[in-house]
Amino acid sequence: MKRNLIYTLIAMLLAFPGLRTGAQGHIIDLGLQVQHADIAVGDINGNGLQDVLITGEGGSAILLNNGDSTFAVGGESTLTTYSNPVFEPDLADPTLIRTDDGWFYAYGTENTWPEGHQVTPIVKSRDLVNWEYVGQAFDIKPDWKSGYIWAPSIHRLNGLYYLYYSNSTWGDENPGIGLALAENPEGPFTDRGMLLDTRSTGVINSIDPYLFSENGENHLFWGSLGGGIYGIRLSSDGMRITGEKFRVAGNSFEGVYIHQREGYYYLFLSTGSCCEGASSTYRVVAGRSENPEGPYLTKNGSDLMNYNDMWWAPMVENIDGVIIKSNDHVAGPGHNAQIVTDDRGDDWFIYHGIVKSNPLLPNGATRRPLFIDRIAWKNGWPEINRGTGPGVQEQQAPFFKH
Repeated sequence: MKRNLIYTLIAMLLAFPGLRTGAQGHIIDLGLQVQHADIAVGDINGNGLQDVLITGEGGSAILLNNGDSTFAVGGESTLTTYSNPVFEPDLADPTLIRTDDGWFYAYGTENTWPEGHQVTPIVKSRDLVNWEYVGQAFDIKPDWKSGYIWAPSIHRLNGLYYLYYSNSTWGDENPGIGLALAENPEGPFTDRGMLLDTRSTGVINSIDPYLFSENGENHLFWGSLGGGIYGIRLSSDGMRITGEKFRVAGNSFEGVYIHQREGYYYLFLSTGSCCEGASSTYRVVAGRSENPEGPYLTKNGSDLMNYNDMWWAPMVENIDGVIIKSNDHVAGPGHNAQIVTDDRGDDWFIYHGIVKSNPLLPNGATRRPLFIDRIAWKNGWPEINRGTGPGVQEQQAPFFKH
């Protein structure tokens, strides 16, 4: 049965709350609670067919696709929910990877927690909701320049874990990007030193790396406010620059991430002020292209290359393509990690935010805990919470088979 027919069937069931439907000899009582149900379609049992998960206020029912236009009841479970933030006190500029054993590992920017200073903190989770602290990525902090280790980016390449990272200070005239390797996602990571910096590339504010790999080719994308967003080809081992830089977005952005979906490359960027506590104006902008080198256009057709010197208020309000920004409860959502697709087929947006009622760490630095929200793709464009900002209410959690 095609996905649109499944949705049509479920829509009909929702329209008649008292209706009952049979599936392989079982009777599923949709009941009145289904008026508030959440319907998800995806391959739940790994057979390549589109199954249905109906989640109501009291639990969930799984309809497993038999492949012959009939469904079998796969089971019922207690509704699993969560509320943001999912990890505190801080995991700014998060990056994330899932290992073969099903664990998610997330890494964050250097900061001082109440428990002590963290150079590159690591946390792990089985479900994106319940996280536990692992430790720090480095036994010895990279020392090829004096600075802070910001905005790491984790990847699996050639059987190793690659951690690209920024080395910079506020107002740094020559920040750079380094690379460290480990055999284990929990580290320790061995630093290989600088990959590039502002002087070697001519790109002001050379921080915030992201490795994009496709068809055996590696490209590093990077850049920050005042400098622009660039890409450059790397060697097959990801350790050397082998190409010439190209620009994909203006200098009003940072925190680059590229996501492939249905023939498009989606460029996610952050803009605004990241670190002014409850007054932070950070937000995420999205554009898409049929080519990883661009041009990247917003939903309204604006070219992200054309936004320059606009990250300060009030000019930031004129930047098109915003998919998430501050609301009454959370300030400065941004610098998203890699998008994760759960076993229900839902995509999850992972990012940091600032709880307005608790915006600072004890040392006065902005406190940026970890948030997740589901992405709804509307006509090929990402939408989060219908444009209302970070979710703070209790909501349905990601679904993973373990």
